[in-house]
Amino acid sequence: MCIDFTSLNEAYPKGLYPLPCLARLMDGSVGHEVFDFMDALRVYHQINMYPEDEEKPAFITEYGLYCWKVMPFGMKNVGETYQIMVNSIFTIQIGRPSKESEGNI
Repeated sequence: MCIDFTSLNEAYPKGLYPLPCLARLMDGSVGHEVFDFMDALRVYHQINMYPEDEEKPAFITEYGLYCWKVMPFGMKNVGETYQIMVNSIFTIQIGRPSKESEGNI
């Protein structure tokens, strides 16, 4: 099944949360002992929607009306919502210097 969010995305205001610069993130990883990528393939479907917003991306099938309880992929501000969640999880790690650079500060 494919759901077209084009009309909803056009009506919804663009998020203002800044997304990170990947080149800067890669440069910032130099000197750290551990480097890992997060697999975010299924992460969007684990972020709960606000109950009052569940009806906005609803869709109709021959079996009835369905509402999303979690963030569907393809909506306009899903990237910003995901980045807010990741930043809140890694708050104490963001901007933390590597062990090599700690002695050079």
